[in-house]
This record gives sequence, C-alpha cells and structure tokens, in this order.
Amino acid sequence: MIHKLASIHSKAKIHQEVSIGAYSVIGPEVEIGKGSKIHSHVVIEGPTSIGSDNEIFQFASIGGDPQDKKYKGEKTYLEIGNENVIREGVTINRGTVQENSLTKIGSKNLIMAYCHVAHDCEISDEVVLVNNASLAGCVKIDKGAILGGFTLVHQFCHVGQFSFSAMGSSVGKDIPAFVRVSGNPALPRGLNTTGIKRLNFKKEVSDALKETYKILYLRNLKLNDAISEITQRFNKISEVQVLIDSITSSDRGIVR
Repeated sequence: MIHKLASIHSKAKIHQEVSIGAYSVIGPEVEIGKGSKIHSHVVIEGPTSIGSDNEIFQFASIGGDPQDKKYKGEKTYLEIGNENVIREGVTINRGTVQENSLTKIGSKNLIMAYCHVAHDCEISDEVVLVNNASLAGCVKIDKGAILGGFTLVHQFCHVGQFSFSAMGSSVGKDIPAFVRVSGNPALPRGLNTTGIKRLNFKKEVSDALKETYKILYLRNLKLNDAISEITQRFNKISEVQVLIDSITSSDRGIVR
C-alpha cells in the first residue's frame, strides 16, 4: 500500500490501510487514518491529523508553515476530517499562535485543483472550493457553501451556510447563509436557489427565504429594521434563523 519510493518519517502514524504513492513525503507528527489514499508527489508536514477515507492528489502541499510574517517556527496544527477530496496542487497551511494555532477542515469537502487554504481557516462540511479559489488567513466557511473558480476571500471573512460565489468573485465582507454573490467587490445577486432546491426544503421554507431576501436587500430598509421584520414574520422557520444568525454574528459587516 506504500510505494517503495515514498519517504515516510519514522514518527509519522500511518494506518496500515493507507495507500501512499511514489515520491510522496510524509513528515514527523503526521497522522493519517484508515482508508485514505495519498497519490504520488504529495508533501504532508506536521503536526497534521488526517482522518479516514480522504484522497489527496499529486503535488498537493498539506500542513506547511503559515505564510505569515509573524510566524517564527512555533508549533501549530492542521486537522482534516473524513472523506475529503483534495485535488492537484492544493496548499493548506497550519495555524498561527497569534490566532487559534489551528487550521481545521471538516468532512466530505471537495477542494479542487490549485486552491489555497491559509493559516487558521475553518472549513465545515460538504464545502466545495472550485479551482484556484483562495482563502486568506482566519476565513470561516460554513456547511455546504460553494466558492466558484478564482474566488478570493479576504482574511477574517465568514461565508455562511449554502451560500454561493460566482467565478472570480472578490469577497471582502461576510456572505450571509443562502445568499449568492458575484463581482469585484462581491455584491449580492439573489438567493442560492440551485443550492436551496438541492436541499429539498418545503415550499413554506423556500418562500420564507425568498421573502427574507427581499426584505433584507430589495426594500431599502436599514439593516436593524430588516432583521426586526424578518424575525417577527418568520420566527418559527429555523432556516431563516440560520440566515439571520449569519448576519447578527458578523464582525466585518455583510455584503449588501
């Protein structure tokens, strides 16, 4: 399962059912779980923990030092969950002690070729980063979000659940849950209707999200007034509350 031309450090912990291709380099303090497949020419540095059934393609660089001038060689970490697909040329850096000391990726994510995940980012589950999408430091991506190709996300931004960015978007503020954005700077363009359809919400929920978007973006209301009206009208619909929570928890302000 491990090619004779792979280089595995003696302090790495590799499950016996892991496959590692030729010329891959696995450093110390790296742990790889059952069923994961590491293709040829992959570099994984530690401290890095990788769960089960992940697949990492050639020329990916996983767990490297953060690209941050403040970093002075401190011990920081990368955690990757289960069933992720990480394609060619992806770079994922460990955290920094000035932040959380941890970059964290959940499960069942698809990170396409040449994407970059910087220090202290947190990616939830079932996220898709399309080719060349890049996250600056301390970005948080919630469950089910999709970032189109060449999307750039500024540091400390928060991308909400099941939101969507079009190709080439430049994201400098938080994206609320279920909202679709595009442009430079990224601006709201409607709901992520395709994503919502895939979730098979009841018509009541879909209609409530559509009306929420209208109140928030199309009625020229002040943000607090819009939130107040939405809360009063749809306080029993949890999906609307998810959208509201993604707004009220924002530190950078939302795209609007």
